[in-house]
Amino acid sequence: MKIAVLLSGGVDSSVALRLLKENPKHDVTAFYLKIWLEDEFAHMGDCPWEQDLAYARAVCKQAGVPLQVVSLQKEYWDHVVSYTIEQVRQGKTPNPDIFCNSLIKFGFFLEKIGPSFDKVASGHYAQLHKKDGICFLKSAPDPVKDQTYFLSNLSQKQLSKIMFPIGHLSKKEVRAHAQQFDLPNKDRKDSQGICFLGKIKFSDFVKQHVGQKKGDLVEFESGNKMGTHNGFWFYTIGQRQGIGLSGGPWYVVEKDTEKNTVYISKNYYSQDKVRDSFFVKQVSWATGEIPENKNLKVKLRHGAVFHDCTISETPNGLFVKLAQRDQGIAPGQFAVFYEDDICLGGGEVFLA
Repeated sequence: MKIAVLLSGGVDSSVALRLLKENPKHDVTAFYLKIWLEDEFAHMGDCPWEQDLAYARAVCKQAGVPLQVVSLQKEYWDHVVSYTIEQVRQGKTPNPDIFCNSLIKFGFFLEKIGPSFDKVASGHYAQLHKKDGICFLKSAPDPVKDQTYFLSNLSQKQLSKIMFPIGHLSKKEVRAHAQQFDLPNKDRKDSQGICFLGKIKFSDFVKQHVGQKKGDLVEFESGNKMGTHNGFWFYTIGQRQGIGLSGGPWYVVEKDTEKNTVYISKNYYSQDKVRDSFFVKQVSWATGEIPENKNLKVKLRHGAVFHDCTISETPNGLFVKLAQRDQGIAPGQFAVFYEDDICLGGGEVFLA
C-alpha cells in the first residue's frame, strides 16, 4: 500500500509516520505542506516553519523515508486566511482549522498527489468507523486531544482515503512511542493556536489585516460606558480574558458591529442573557441527510465538553436546543453533532 503521510514536524505526525513504516507492506512517503506565509508574517514575529521543516527532515532521515515539500500557499491564502479575515470583519468567530483540514490537507493536497497513493495519513487524534457503507469519524479515546471537531467537514470521498495511525492512542502513549523510536523531536512541545499563525498572536494578525478603531465598552445592564476598546473584531461572545477592566470578572455578552460597541457584564448567567438555542446553516452530514435521531450531543468548540441537544429542521435552518446553557455561543463558530462517540457532521452557527 502506497501511503502519503502529512508530516508537520511535530511529535504526533512523526509517530504516525514511524508506526506506518514498521509495517513492511507499507510504501511510505512523507509530505510537508508549505502553507506558511513567509512574507506575510516576517515582520510580525517569529514564524516556526523553518524549525518545523528541519524537524520533519530529521525524522525522515532517521526513518529512511523520502520527504517532499508541497507548496499550497496560494490555496491557503485564498480559502483559509481570507475566510478568517472576512469572518472577523463581520464580527463572527471563525474556525480556520476546520477549513484547513477539509480544503487544504485533505482537499487540494489530495488533488495534487492524484491517484498515485492509496491512502493519506495524518497525526490527528481521530478514528474511522464504517457502518452500512458509510464512513464516520469516531472520537479518539483521549477526550481532551480528540480532533473530530476539526475534521467534521470532511466528505465521504475524503474519509475513504484517510488513515489516522495514532487515533486509538492517548497523548501519553504517543509520547512513549516517540521516546521508544528516539525521534529527533521526541521532547518537542505541542503547538497551540490557529494553524497558520504559529507563534504569532491572533490579535496581532487581526490588527494587521483589519486595523484598529476606538469604540465603547458598555455595561449590558445599565448602559453605562465602562471603558474603550480598539475594535469589536478583537472580541468574541463569552470572552473573559483581555477586557482590561478592574472589578470583574467581566464577560463579553454582545457586540453591535454597526456602532462598534462591545457589551460586557459581570452577570453572564442571568436570565436576560440565556443562551441555550441557536441555528446552524449548511450542515455537512456524514450520511448526506439529517439523522433520524433528533436527540444528539453537540460540541461548540474543540475540547472535551459536549451538550445534550435536540435538533429540528426549520425554514431558517437547523434549530438546535441545548439541555444546558453555554457560555459562548457566537455566530461563525461551528456546531458539531455526535451520537455517542460517532461524529455525524456539523455546520456554522448563526443567531436568528
